[in-house]
Amino acid sequence: MHEYEAVERAHVSKLAFVPRPFRFGVTARWPRSGAHWRDVARRAEDLGYDVFLVTDHMGKQLAPIPALMAAADATTRLRVGSIVFANDFRNPVMLAKEIATLDVLSEGRIEVGIGAGWSTTDYQQLGIPYDAPPLRVSRLEESVRLLKRLLSEESVDHTGKHYTVRAAKIMPRPLQRPHPPLMVGGGGPRVLRLAAREADIVTFSPQFSTSGRPRLDTMTEKALTERVMGVRAAAGDRIDRLELNVFVFDAAVTDRPRSLMAAVSAQLRRAANGIARNPFVLYGSRSSLRELLIERRERLGISYISVPGNAMRDFAPIVAELRGT
Repeated sequence: MHEYEAVERAHVSKLAFVPRPFRFGVTARWPRSGAHWRDVARRAEDLGYDVFLVTDHMGKQLAPIPALMAAADATTRLRVGSIVFANDFRNPVMLAKEIATLDVLSEGRIEVGIGAGWSTTDYQQLGIPYDAPPLRVSRLEESVRLLKRLLSEESVDHTGKHYTVRAAKIMPRPLQRPHPPLMVGGGGPRVLRLAAREADIVTFSPQFSTSGRPRLDTMTEKALTERVMGVRAAAGDRIDRLELNVFVFDAAVTDRPRSLMAAVSAQLRRAANGIARNPFVLYGSRSSLRELLIERRERLGISYISVPGNAMRDFAPIVAELRGT
C-alpha cells in the first residue's frame, strides 16, 4: 500500500458508511445499425449488467434520448440512463417532460444523469457560449433543484437567476416516485457538493480546465479519494442514501500480460508521467480488477461501476461474481 493510501484510509475510516451492493453499467455510443444497437442492449441485459448508459455529446454517438428509448424497448429488465446530460443543451422543463415520458414508456426503468457540460467542441457546434465554470455550475445548481420539483410536484412556479417557470405541469407523470433516480456528475468541488446535497447517485469524473481539457492532477487515486471524502462530508446524514460511481472511459481485461501491455500501451503513451492508479481506467486481470473494485468499495464506498461498451464481454465474469454482493 502506498503511504498516501494508508493515511487516506485512516481519514476515510472516520466517515462511517454502509457499503452498498455492487451495481454495473455499460456505456455505449455508436452502433453499426439500429438492429445492432438493440442487440447490444439485449446482450448487456443477458450478461447481467444493471444499467445501459449513453453519453451526451455531438460527434460520433447517437442522440441520447431516442437511443435510450430504443435500448429500453429492446429489453425487459435493463435500466437505461444518461451519463450525463449536459445542462446547457436543454431547457429543464422540456428535459423533465422527456425524462417522464421515457420513464412511462420504459415502465419505470429510466435513470437521469446531469452535469454542467465540459466539451468546448460541443458548445461550438451548437452555437452556444462556453461560459466560465462558475456560471455553468450556477445554472446546473438551479436546474437540478428545478428538475427534481418538476418530476415530483404537480405544478411548478419558479423564478430564479437563470430560469423562470410558470405553472409548469409535466405530463405524463413519471412512474418512479418521488422521481427517477438522479445522478449528478462532475469533477469540481462545487458540482460534487451539489451532488452530495441533491443527487441519488454521484459520478466522479476528471475535473476540466476553463478550456475544456481534463486536468491531469485530478486523474489519480489520491485526488479521487480526496473528492470522495469531500462528498461524504457534504452529504452529512444523506450519505447512506448516496450511490457512488466512477466514470470509466477505457478498460481492458486479460490474464495474459503481453496482451494487457498491448491493450494499454496506446493509452499509456497519451497519459502524463506520474499518474498513479488512474481511477478512470481499469486495466488488469479479472482477479486483480475484482480485488481492486472490492478494495475501493471498502475504502471509499464506490459500488456502482460503469464500463465502456468495448469491455462489456470481458467484464461479464466480474459482473457475475460481484453484482448484488
